[in-house]
Amino acid sequence: MTAPAEKPRRRGRPRAGEGDTREQIMQAAAEEFELHGYDGATMRAIAARAGVDAALIHHHFGAKADLFSAVVHSPVRPDVALIDILSSGLDGAGERIVKYIVTAWDDPTVRRRGVALLRATMSSKLAAPVARGFLSREVVGRIAVAIGGPEADRRAGLVVSQVAGLILTRYVIQLPALTRSEPDDLVNSVGATLQRYLTGDLSQDL
Repeated sequence: MTAPAEKPRRRGRPRAGEGDTREQIMQAAAEEFELHGYDGATMRAIAARAGVDAALIHHHFGAKADLFSAVVHSPVRPDVALIDILSSGLDGAGERIVKYIVTAWDDPTVRRRGVALLRATMSSKLAAPVARGFLSREVVGRIAVAIGGPEADRRAGLVVSQVAGLILTRYVIQLPALTRSEPDDLVNSVGATLQRYLTGDLSQDL
């Protein structure tokens, strides 16, 4: 009796019993990010280093930003959150950004992991450029596209610098004036500054 033919495997999916290759892919990705930075590391090169089909990486992780976040064990995904935050337009986006940051980072688990990741990134000559590439493309770049116009990059950079300052002073340094502030107060005050960077008059900053 002839054995039934094996069903063709869907591209990018592991064979039954083949085992989880996530760690293999993550190790390859970490090496590519370290060697070539966030922008220079490609999914094709990561797949070749891991010895898998590129479609398998997409199956396990999705896009490059998803894979990067998995590699660095990021507890938050600002690039993903921005899609929802900016989907309603720029009006009120400053407050929405601050509300997202404070809500996420006030969670003890997120704060603990986030602070550890920030400290590791800032103290590593290898990790800092990779993190900078991710933020530049996936965060600053996304905000700049939403803003548009000749000042888009500058405005987006100012927004991110303000958010970085808030995270640093409230959660890493734990400056009392910031740690004692109620979330709603931060949303209103810091959100107003972000909103000016997004849509307001920047002539006074020149």
